[in-house]
Amino acid sequence: MANKVKEAWKQGKGVVNGWLAIPNAFSAEMFSQCGWDSVTVDMQHGVQDYLSCVACFQGMQPHGVTPMVRVPWLEPGIIGKVLDAGAYGVICPMINTAEQAAALVQYSKYPPHGTRSNGPIRAGVYGGSGSYQMTANDEILVIPMIETKDAIENLEAILDVPGIDGVYIGPSDLSFSYGLTPKLDVEDPFILGLYEKILKETSKRGIAAGIHNGTPEYSARMLKMGFKLATVSNEVGLMMVAARNAVKVARG
Repeated sequence: MANKVKEAWKQGKGVVNGWLAIPNAFSAEMFSQCGWDSVTVDMQHGVQDYLSCVACFQGMQPHGVTPMVRVPWLEPGIIGKVLDAGAYGVICPMINTAEQAAALVQYSKYPPHGTRSNGPIRAGVYGGSGSYQMTANDEILVIPMIETKDAIENLEAILDVPGIDGVYIGPSDLSFSYGLTPKLDVEDPFILGLYEKILKETSKRGIAAGIHNGTPEYSARMLKMGFKLATVSNEVGLMMVAARNAVKVARG
């Protein structure tokens, strides 16, 4: 199975990404049928663990969305395991230096381009019999998160690391690191200026930029701004918004 997100990026198109915090295959199965281009299992701030990640992938797989994971940290064991489970993209938090970005690439790719161990226990289902190892290095998206002042200061060096396919902005932590209130859907001119800087530098290098958003309206705005991946909240947030509205309407 080709990486549909990577194909869209090659064509200059943006994608809309779903986000899974709930550790349940059934909710993943239902959520993945809602039109997302990709769906990301959140192992950092969601309540997902490795087994629930695998279960979510199993629920998602029949519906053609590109499966991705936000890993909890820059650590080779978990990165290798989520890739072996079938992740087509790894989003890694708190990448602040070129050295950390290079390590992320190393952990995500097979030799000779990396140090990932061979053992794609589920990923072979996606890659086809005997072909996964031949295509994985080209198909898997390596996406460091840019979410601190240090990362901004080292942005160009991070983007120049071979093997980086995109970056992903964490607006809350980015604002926090500059002494501002952590929040999604930022309107602060300074932070919006940082977004412009990131878009400029990624565009120069043919690298995609993604961002986490709180609402579909802000997600649409970010795609129009030039981002190539926009996440809309997560399934918990969307469920709660719909439930609150339902209760409000029911009570008149």
